[in-house]
Amino acid sequence: MLLLYNLAIQLYGLIVNIFSLFNNKAKFFVQGRKNIFENIQKKIDPTKSNIWFHFASLGEFEQGRPLLEKIRNQYPEKRIVITFFSPSGYEIRKDYALADGVFYLPLDTASNAKKLIAAINPEIAVFTKYEYWYHYFETLHKSGIPLYIISGIFRPDQIFFKWYGSFNRKILSFVNYFFVQNEESKQLLSQINIKNVSISGDTRFDRVAENAKSPKEFELISKFCNNKSTLIAGSTWPADERLLALLINKRPDWKFIIAPHEIDKAHIDEIVRLVPTAIRYSELSAQSSETQVLIIDNIGILSSVYQYGEIAYIGGGFGVGIHNTLEAAAFGMPVIFGPKYDKFQEAKDLISIGAASSISTAEELLSAFEKFTENKTAGETAKNYVNTKTGSTDQIIKHIAQNF
Repeated sequence: MLLLYNLAIQLYGLIVNIFSLFNNKAKFFVQGRKNIFENIQKKIDPTKSNIWFHFASLGEFEQGRPLLEKIRNQYPEKRIVITFFSPSGYEIRKDYALADGVFYLPLDTASNAKKLIAAINPEIAVFTKYEYWYHYFETLHKSGIPLYIISGIFRPDQIFFKWYGSFNRKILSFVNYFFVQNEESKQLLSQINIKNVSISGDTRFDRVAENAKSPKEFELISKFCNNKSTLIAGSTWPADERLLALLINKRPDWKFIIAPHEIDKAHIDEIVRLVPTAIRYSELSAQSSETQVLIIDNIGILSSVYQYGEIAYIGGGFGVGIHNTLEAAAFGMPVIFGPKYDKFQEAKDLISIGAASSISTAEELLSAFEKFTENKTAGETAKNYVNTKTGSTDQIIKHIAQNF
């Protein structure tokens, strides 16, 4: 099985290299890993130990960020190294001030794992939510370096729990401790004889609650909203935007802010075709208050933009799954999203308490929108839900600090 895994990693690398000839994400993926070990050697002293945080992408970074920042605050002498798998994480956070180095994660080969771990010399390694790499985990295990999974979440349909998943179960066996989000995850791990587990919840709650207390302010966006009721649509995809365009036409009395997940020119142009009167954030001025729709055509401000809305629509529910609902909920906003939310416990919870709705059609979107315009308590219910789920970071740091 290991042979097949190694072949799959090599094949993946080959495919990404081919795609890099015409795909920007793949191009960043490949170029960012060129001379990676030389770049690490220039920035990181291998004679000094580091705390290694790995994140798949930007979402996982925000999820693990509360723990990283608490370690930095409580143990300022500790050195922190961050790796990302995806360009969408690295390219935005490559200059993150609290890290001593931020790099792409080289592909998971035996030689890369040994070279990387020797280069950054981690005293502990922290992986957030998922990404289970055989060679990196095995090398950490053989080196006696504690490996933690934080905000982990498991489902019965995952390969770890199938009769043919012995290889994947072996990867999990290299982890020293799992901090999982719910009881189901703990029970599933117990079924495969993994007992080094505790339920700590999701560190995202700590992050979004903290962000909602002191968000960055945007004067031009505030003037755009002009004290009118506003729907914020975050991390949207074309399927989401087509439905939103219909809602926009039906509710000219509301303002709408659309922050698409992808901000390439072709996508932004497509949104403008759907909503010809929309203005781009890059073109926003103090005189734009009469415009109904604003398109956020940059990355990194959405988590604070939510402060200007009354209702949130979260994209991704017509694709592989919805994006972050908690950022909006933390600001006291009821949330609406598409049908694919089953992998997200917080989405299920928000629906069960009346603070969220899942929709599949334009008619259902309008119905959910009208429900939340009438229900003035749903937003407060969402905010209270977030605030009662905080505290995961403190629980985790208390455990892992025993290794410092």
